Amino acid sequence: MDDFNPLLHQTRRHFFKDCAIGLGSMALGSLLNNDNLFGAQPSEADSFVSPRAPRKPHFPAKAKSVIFLFMAGGPSQLELFDHKPKLQELNGQPIPESFIKNKRFAFMDLFTKEVPKLLGTKRRFTKHGQCGAYVSECLPHLAGIVDDIAFVRSVATDVFNHAPAKIFVNTGSPQFGRPSMGCWVSYGIGSDSRNLPGFVVLLSGPRGPRGGALNWGSGFLPTNYQGVPFRTSGEPILNLTSPKGISPTRQKQTLDALGDLNAARLADTGDPEIATRISSYEMAYRMQTSAPELIELSGETKQTLTMYGAEPGKPSFANNCLLARRLVERGVRFIQLYHTDWDHHGSGGVNLNEGLDRVCKETDQPAAALIRDLKQRGLLEQTLVVWGGEFGRTPMGEIRETVGRNHHIDTYTMWLAGGGIKPGVTVGASDELGFFPAEDRVHVHDLQASILHLLGLDHKKLTFRFQGRDFRLTDVHGELVNKLLA
Repeated sequence: MDDFNPLLHQTRRHFFKDCAIGLGSMALGSLLNNDNLFGAQPSEADSFVSPRAPRKPHFPAKAKSVIFLFMAGGPSQLELFDHKPKLQELNGQPIPESFIKNKRFAFMDLFTKEVPKLLGTKRRFTKHGQCGAYVSECLPHLAGIVDDIAFVRSVATDVFNHAPAKIFVNTGSPQFGRPSMGCWVSYGIGSDSRNLPGFVVLLSGPRGPRGGALNWGSGFLPTNYQGVPFRTSGEPILNLTSPKGISPTRQKQTLDALGDLNAARLADTGDPEIATRISSYEMAYRMQTSAPELIELSGETKQTLTMYGAEPGKPSFANNCLLARRLVERGVRFIQLYHTDWDHHGSGGVNLNEGLDRVCKETDQPAAALIRDLKQRGLLEQTLVVWGGEFGRTPMGEIRETVGRNHHIDTYTMWLAGGGIKPGVTVGASDELGFFPAEDRVHVHDLQASILHLLGLDHKKLTFRFQGRDFRLTDVHGELVNKLLA
């Protein structure tokens, strides 16, 4: 018994789990300080306590924040941006079979009845600005800022049904469970805001986007980085207000106790989800003050409210655009606005006539005002604004009650502004019917790579090991769109 050594009698389970500095804690430390995973090594104090803390990017960034204006449903580029005289000339004629042979569309049964006919637009196009960009009469406010934005008229994607197509644009994969772009950005470089989430989602329109929270979910990344939907009236976040009868002192005592328990568990297990839990409690406590102040628009000038078309207390895309500017001012890294009802097949009022007029009226003025407002406040240079949907629309019409177009993945239009984007340029072009890209095809993965690049992130290095392989936003694809970059 005199030779008894207690270390020899400790179990392997004790070594893995119960040591104060066990393998779990070491793994967490490695995760939080690995240059190959995050954009760069964070400070030792913030990395463990606050996963949201700002971190240095791979290289100097042009943009500090992103505002993604997502037009859910697939805006028709042929009614808005892509002027096609030849399509007008051939209106009503069957499309050549060579265009649609072996192609897949969302509603194939419509093409088995008869060869689909080309559909010219009723919308009038005019050149605008010094750059001479074509914009239709549907977007008169956007037409006034064309010299501040860049059009990409040859965007291509892979998925032709709404929910997986939205998820593909946002996560780089049509499969559920992958992290969204906002999560990758927050994971890579953190956020400059201590009192608000690094990734905020704002919704408008008659319903939420198809795919729902999968579009802003964190997937296999720690849930700390997932998007947080804000409401624009009432409580910004449900259950944010303390229950009746709970005093601030009592609430703080509760949170302190939870913090101590979680910190002990974190040291014990090294589970990054516990770090997320600690950070979330602290953030929620601070947001009880910061979030209500954020959505209170009555302090904005009448001139600003008029410019956006915003009405305090009345949820709208206009209010959300103004909130996006306020979020940028407060250091939020990634803000995504979803506006639904762009799916203009021609069923009832969801068509290329009054249906398109309605959503354009709801979004045109606020989107243009956002660019003007950011510019006059000196924020546009450091804020990247992106406008677009999950796919475009076909040059052929659909046989429905009213005029409409089918989903189209081969080429459509998006626009970008600020944050390192070359203003007043047009990248890419479609063919004379608007069916295929004719030059400078830009795949969704290329846009994702370019957005990360403008934030100082190399899309090939921003990875996360999960189930035995390194994942990234762009999968194994993606090339920079150099013609977009200033």
